Amino acid sequence: MLRTVTVVALPHAAPFELGTACEVFGIDRSDTGGPTFDFRVCGPVAGAVMPTKGGFSIVVEHGLEATLDADLVVVPAYGMPAAGVPAEVLMALRDAHARGAWILSICSGAFALGEAGLLEGRRCTTHWMHAAELAARFPAATVDPDVLFVEDGRVITGAGTAAGIDACLHLVRRELGAAAATSVARRMVVPPQRDGGQAQYVDTPLPSVADTLAPLLTWMLEHLDEELGVPVLAAQALMSERTFARRFRAETGVTPAAWVARQRVGRAQELLERTDAPVDEVARRCGFGSAALLRHHFARTLGTTPLAYRRRFTRTPVAGSADGLDDEERAERAS
Repeated sequence: MLRTVTVVALPHAAPFELGTACEVFGIDRSDTGGPTFDFRVCGPVAGAVMPTKGGFSIVVEHGLEATLDADLVVVPAYGMPAAGVPAEVLMALRDAHARGAWILSICSGAFALGEAGLLEGRRCTTHWMHAAELAARFPAATVDPDVLFVEDGRVITGAGTAAGIDACLHLVRRELGAAAATSVARRMVVPPQRDGGQAQYVDTPLPSVADTLAPLLTWMLEHLDEELGVPVLAAQALMSERTFARRFRAETGVTPAAWVARQRVGRAQELLERTDAPVDEVARRCGFGSAALLRHHFARTLGTTPLAYRRRFTRTPVAGSADGLDDEERAERAS
């Protein structure tokens, strides 16, 4: 369970990326039903005045002992000096990972993970401007420059700036459920979920704001339980199917089918957490149509089953029989 979060601030930290971790994990949102974490910011030396990239300095109250019991250690972007990351920071990252803590980097924070040896044999990402250098410095890592974030094992690497929000919310959702992530996102006024596989940027110019697909995306979220194939969506957008498919990919980084499927999984997560509706009913309400199709997408996207997810994240216990399973879960295991 994600309870204790420590952010390691390094010299010339990027204020936005540092602030992202503080915003997601450092604010008590219990008044609106959100999660609360035991949160602290630490540095190589407790009480040190540390310069940032923003032209101002901060005082870091905690030393690296704050990482010793953390469930998550976050490394935001930093200045990447030629001298590298202090050895004691690298040791703290290795030790935290070795005892099973989550490690999450934002933007150039991935270089610190690389120096600590935590990217060897892993998929990872960073800001697209730094991706080639990350791959050159750490050839044992598989660097993907085209995604928002990557989870590999208990290591999450996020791309630049706003993608750090996506990476942090992804971990909140993974550990605490869709409701917790949605609560945080609502307070931050950001989308509760963007897939890690979405593109960081698009080479071709986007259409003007007046032509954006944002209104259509809102409409799609309101009609997830309906048919949302390309013919239907293209008609709704008043475009040809070919133009629509190309425009949708340009604006979202994924195909219409992939976007719809992921949003339906997200809706199913919320229904499983907040209601006691049977899986067949959840499947119908989120647009999958059948429990079997819902299970397929849950397994592919989340690596679990709907009822296993419900057992972990529901606010009320799921009743079971003598063998610890209910009728739906017995059917799930038999399918």
